Amino acid sequence: MQAVRYILAGAALCVGTTAFAAGQDNTRNNSAFRYKWKDASGQSFFSDSLTSDAMKAGYDVVNSQGVVIKHVDRQLTTDERAAAKKLADQQAAAQAAADQQKRDDAQLLNAYPNEAAFATAKQAELDNVEQAARTTRLNLQGQEKALADLLNRAGDLERGKQPVPPYLSSRITDQRNTVAALRATLQRQMTAKDAAQVNMDAQLKHYRELKAAAGR
Repeated sequence: MQAVRYILAGAALCVGTTAFAAGQDNTRNNSAFRYKWKDASGQSFFSDSLTSDAMKAGYDVVNSQGVVIKHVDRQLTTDERAAAKKLADQQAAAQAAADQQKRDDAQLLNAYPNEAAFATAKQAELDNVEQAARTTRLNLQGQEKALADLLNRAGDLERGKQPVPPYLSSRITDQRNTVAALRATLQRQMTAKDAAQVNMDAQLKHYRELKAAAGR
């Protein structure tokens, strides 16, 4: 009976040893991946665990056969992350602008079925700018005449050896300011008219290109 107990105990010990060995093999298989990287001098390093140096340098994940199965780029510096974000923002803005341009182009083609309709609409816009400048020009002429009258009155007084009253001097100053403001407005309107003409020509060219591309 005692011999039987020895045999059973030995069998149990063998089974336990075998199970432990199998568990160790599974653990090794599950941790078969290693990490490989190079430092700044080009020296290669291997590790069973991921280190801070590997993450800073960028690393390869290799399997138990030494085959690279994945590459991870190095961590970016603060300046590099900022530069990458700036570039991503610029690219996103450029894409948004391109998308908006496509929508504008589609709207342009839908709004004007032919070149004649387009030219008529754009000429009307140009005429509006010209009309505004014409109105300002007429107003300026009237204000310049009023200023000239005030100056003549002051001149007559001075030639008659009489002082120019304060109210007249004040009116002359106000009138000069009015004339100067109208002249500046007219200059802006004339500049806007020239810009509108250049813009109209560019838009007409773009419209023709869109029509040609659309085959219309």
